[in-house]
Amino acid sequence: MMHPQTFILLLILLMAGTVSGQTVRTPSPDTVLTTLERNHPRLILKADGLERLKARAERDTLLRKYIGQVLEQADRYREKAPLRHVLIGPRLLSVSRECLERTYALGMAWRLTGEEKYARDAEDNLLKVCAFPDWNPSHFLDTAEMSHAVGIGYDWLYSVLGAESREKIRRGLVELGMNPGVAAYTGPNGPAWWVTSEFNWNMVCNSGLLIGALAIAETDPEYARIIVPRALESLPIALSTYAPDGAWGEGPGYWHYATRYVAYGLSALQSALGADYDLSRAEGLAESGLFPIYTTGPSGLYLNFADSGENSRREPMPCVFWAALTYGSTFLADNEHALMSERGARAQHLMWYVPPSEKGAAQSDLDRQFRGKVDVAVFRSGWKPDDLFVGVKGGYNQVNHGHLDLGNFELDALGVRWARDLGSDDYNLPHYWDRGKGGGRWTYYRLNSLSHSVPLLGGRSQDELARAVFLKFDSTPEAGQTVVDFTSAYTPAATRAMRGVALVGNRRAALVQDEFDLAGPTDLLWAMTTDAEITLRGSTAVLRLNGRELTARILSPRGARFSVESAEQSPPQKPNTGVRRLVALLNGKTGTVRVTVLFSPHWPDSEPVEKAEVKPLSQW
Repeated sequence: MMHPQTFILLLILLMAGTVSGQTVRTPSPDTVLTTLERNHPRLILKADGLERLKARAERDTLLRKYIGQVLEQADRYREKAPLRHVLIGPRLLSVSRECLERTYALGMAWRLTGEEKYARDAEDNLLKVCAFPDWNPSHFLDTAEMSHAVGIGYDWLYSVLGAESREKIRRGLVELGMNPGVAAYTGPNGPAWWVTSEFNWNMVCNSGLLIGALAIAETDPEYARIIVPRALESLPIALSTYAPDGAWGEGPGYWHYATRYVAYGLSALQSALGADYDLSRAEGLAESGLFPIYTTGPSGLYLNFADSGENSRREPMPCVFWAALTYGSTFLADNEHALMSERGARAQHLMWYVPPSEKGAAQSDLDRQFRGKVDVAVFRSGWKPDDLFVGVKGGYNQVNHGHLDLGNFELDALGVRWARDLGSDDYNLPHYWDRGKGGGRWTYYRLNSLSHSVPLLGGRSQDELARAVFLKFDSTPEAGQTVVDFTSAYTPAATRAMRGVALVGNRRAALVQDEFDLAGPTDLLWAMTTDAEITLRGSTAVLRLNGRELTARILSPRGARFSVESAEQSPPQKPNTGVRRLVALLNGKTGTVRVTVLFSPHWPDSEPVEKAEVKPLSQW
């Protein structure tokens, strides 16, 4: 009989044989280091790359500006208190990330200027964390990110470290990072769960360990010989989640977390070993840089599904430069430059620097559909801050970090987020991660259906195991629309459940239409979550927020009326202070029911759209 560990490893090998149709060339432990770059620095930004960056800065005023911003960040890090081994809940993660950001900023500052003050401070940080009792391997993200930080620091600062410091840092990386990493891949009970995960833990843990192992591969090759082949077997499992066109099921915020570690890991492989083993050819990865761009509304806020932070806003993301560089996309680079012009650069932007094109951040398609573990459709009237935007989500309720929110919509207009998602709650709440059928996760308001802009039948949340699929997606210059089948979220109360979302009135208004075939008398609650103040006028509601106005109108059924509920909750859940629910309750409905709501911004240059054609979703 095959040993369980052997069976699991064989399964991983079978799963990792291709990356979305591309063959993965996984090296053997005996050959993996034959192409190793013997000199330091060997990780991501080697000496020749640094010299090219410096030469470019002599003629690129924008790059010089970014370098100045990174030096300012490094100076601020020099004033910070020493890092301490302090857990928040079960996590050391904030300390690992702080060490990582300090290491990149201080290391880049030293490499660009040659000023030893930056190197000495980076060295002090590395020595401090290498004297910790552990890097908290029970929450392995902490260990992986710290291995990344220490690996980059050891490699980039190698020539300026004294022999004693170098040995302490190397030994700390081995004992606190590499040994737990090897155990995670080869433990007696089989690999750690994240080895076969499809989501962000896979990218972070594999890439963090890769970087640590490659940093010390000439002195401690046994770690790279174990970690690199196993990481190459594991990474394709998560990379397949980008297929077919770049969506990320954990939401735009976790897109950044996962994708930046794809960038770190693949860049480290390429720089240290001369190849990324075709991982960059994974289906959907080349298009994935579009995902955070299109799922950001004109307000600057993300389409905030899954465990995104509250009012999660798109910030500059260096991995977008990596994608622009890897796939030759000026569109991605120009979009990143547009954000950086407002919020500045980070050290990682410099190591993947792509100059802007002459045309700047010109946008193309107004609407886009992303498919995968989630389905997302987004529509907009334009790319200016005041333009109209609506996004709707389908997919699978059991996706990692998912909420019970199939069909949830979010709406921007006039620079305001009108229909909003509350985002995550406190990760340390009891049973927060118990997402099975009837799991404790679904008792929390922000995670179940009661807080989302989705219909409720009989006051109950959607089925925890439900899936929703997009039946159509149409985009023309005058309009855009999609239809979502989320029947499985509402069975057995409904035998058919559909939601249509559209931009109408020459893209001056948004329409949300729900259709149900109800199995028996059922209370149906239509609901939208908002920060706006609401004035009710029967079937009409006027929403006011930040000095702007929007009118919601119930077009069907006749006689339906709006009311307002509070979304506020009691501790230990987040309070949702001032958040409201615009709702319409239809009591005891049976058979076919259609609810259609028109959202009309009060545009400063035209009258609000007051009418829209109501027709069955089958005719959309």
